[in-house]
Amino acid sequence: MQVVATAGHVDHGKSTLVRALTGMEPDRLAEERRRGLTIELGYAWTTLPSGERLAFVDVPGHERFLGTTLAGVGPVPAVMFVVAADEGWMPQSQEHLVALEALGVRHGLLAVTRADLADPAPVVEEAGARLAAAGLTGAEALAVSGRTGQGLGELREALDRLVARLPTPDPGAPVRLWIDRAFSVRGSGTVVTGTLPEGRIGIGDELVLGDGLARVRALECLKEPVSSVTGVARVAVNLRGGAAERGRALLTPGAWTMTDLVDVRLSPVGGAREAALPGRLSAHLGSAAVGCAVRPLGDGVVRLRLARPLPLHVGDVLLLRDPGRATGMDRTEVRVLAGASVLDVRPPPLRRRGAARLRAAELTKAPPGAGALLRTHRLLREADLLAMGCAPEGEPVCGDWYADPEHWSLLGERLAETVARHAAEHPLEPGTPVEAARNALGLPERRLVAALVRPPLAVTGGRIVSGPPRGLPEPVARAVSRLRAELSARPFLAPEAGRLAELGLGPREVAAAVRAGMLLRIADGIVLLPGADVAAARLLARLPQPFTVSQARQALDTSRRVAVPLLEHLDRGGLTERLDGVNRRCPAATR
Repeated sequence: MQVVATAGHVDHGKSTLVRALTGMEPDRLAEERRRGLTIELGYAWTTLPSGERLAFVDVPGHERFLGTTLAGVGPVPAVMFVVAADEGWMPQSQEHLVALEALGVRHGLLAVTRADLADPAPVVEEAGARLAAAGLTGAEALAVSGRTGQGLGELREALDRLVARLPTPDPGAPVRLWIDRAFSVRGSGTVVTGTLPEGRIGIGDELVLGDGLARVRALECLKEPVSSVTGVARVAVNLRGGAAERGRALLTPGAWTMTDLVDVRLSPVGGAREAALPGRLSAHLGSAAVGCAVRPLGDGVVRLRLARPLPLHVGDVLLLRDPGRATGMDRTEVRVLAGASVLDVRPPPLRRRGAARLRAAELTKAPPGAGALLRTHRLLREADLLAMGCAPEGEPVCGDWYADPEHWSLLGERLAETVARHAAEHPLEPGTPVEAARNALGLPERRLVAALVRPPLAVTGGRIVSGPPRGLPEPVARAVSRLRAELSARPFLAPEAGRLAELGLGPREVAAAVRAGMLLRIADGIVLLPGADVAAARLLARLPQPFTVSQARQALDTSRRVAVPLLEHLDRGGLTERLDGVNRRCPAATR
């Protein structure tokens, strides 16, 4: 199935032509039929000679309903442009064509209606040239009459050829179904309709709608119940949950970036040269129309602040329109000002003088894509890239993290500098804590720090070290040597804090000596020689079992200040075993 939108000036026979092709009435409102013009979007469908099913989105031609027109044209891949032979090219013909050019619609055909009332040849020539200039090159042109049926057979065949040329939609693409109608059905609840350009929706799916999730209860495609549907298709979706209204979209969870700030590249349309835009415009995408503030950055790049967040990908095309020119305007002047191709859906803040100009230059260096996003954001997770509309390129640097290669290389250099600086400032520490390095580099996760480590750097014990373990600074090494000499005479009589201070061994120096394997910490303020705990256990194993703290103190020739924490240390190591509040024993292995 494919979907084609109509376009053209009011009362040029768009709805009449759709009715003649499909046998259906696209003008669904009584008010529309009474006034003889399309106010809302109309829908009808037919089967082409090839058997392909084709749905039409019939849009209003009156200038007052241009917003509704854009809601119908936005999601469709092709257009049937209608111009009346007896009136020729008109202001809304031009407005619709400019809108199609801005939206990037490049597939279509020209139907010159009322060929029974006037010679269609001049209009075919003029309108065909205008369509070609707007990017609809190769569009077939046919003279038809919805009233008499002239040329309808040839038009159906041309529509078949048009449909065959359309790109094949991706059924695995994330869903973004712009809602163009929302209403309630008694007994069913909320129903929304829209054009699904690609992707798949199935009954039971949960899709994002506004700030919450909506579950698909039922589906119809061309008024036929279906269990699932893939784009391109006209669909009606029965929902449970969510706040549905035109201009909102049903979305695959996590697949889109909801944003109210975007950097875009302008594409002037209608043959106009690039000109200064008004400060406030209306931005159209799908069925959404939101106000936006415009900040020029330079070189055809502007920043748009949207009145409300929209689900966007890099590469989306917004249509910028000046709604303030709707009254009192020259009827030959169009309100559609430009197309705006999205370059970044999460642009960085511009705080410094000249930042706007530098940002514009950065965005013009390379085509939009994952590489351009990484140059700006430096580090992004795979899910972030996909939600921004870009598939990752190359291999991740760590887990699901991707990095700009130049930035990643620079981070490696900065890590080496950080480790060297930390070693100089903290000579008693064995290395740089990974968390400290993460903060210094501004990284979001510790594992990214580990991924940056290259020889001679290494990670051990939660710290980054460079080369083989460093020895103690000379003053500390001398102090430790004096302490070791004192302990060699009475190995279990740990010095008191005052003596440690006299030797020049404060808490940091003691900790460094312990890490270097020069001392054994039993408890806070209690240090002995390495291996003293095992030697103590051997002595205690010779005592009659069980033994008390007092008996252990005498056997080890030490004080109660040392004996109690030493025994607790031996208990934790399994070298002694506490039996009750008074007695301990040594396991048989230590005897």
